[in-house]
Amino acid sequence: MKVPMDLPGADLVSRGLRDLEREVESIAALLVAIGAPRLRALGFDVAGAARLRGEPELLLYRRLARRSGRAAHSEYNALVRQLVSFERAAECRESRRRVRSSRLERSVRAGEVSRFRPQRVAKRSGRA
Repeated sequence: MKVPMDLPGADLVSRGLRDLEREVESIAALLVAIGAPRLRALGFDVAGAARLRGEPELLLYRRLARRSGRAAHSEYNALVRQLVSFERAAECRESRRRVRSSRLERSVRAGEVSRFRPQRVAKRSGRA
């Protein structure tokens, strides 16, 4: 599934998925590995997460600590918030899509809408 770039944090998730696919253990890849179960449930291919050696949460924190020292904790929390924001927005979009789809399916079953042909609305002529 392609990452919808209009969602918050999409650039980070997109980069992480790409890095996991290429087997690059980047900060973005580790973050996506943390969210892998939820992202898989949304239809994203997160196969590369299984190849990581160790727990992605610890690997990410250690990487941030080497780079940022004491600021690692704040940076870690900010990254996780971005991931969660993306996941929630994607879940919300998927939920709305399912609701629209089920409403359409009920309408088709009830015979209100043709599955194959859009209904035409008769034009009214100005004559009585």
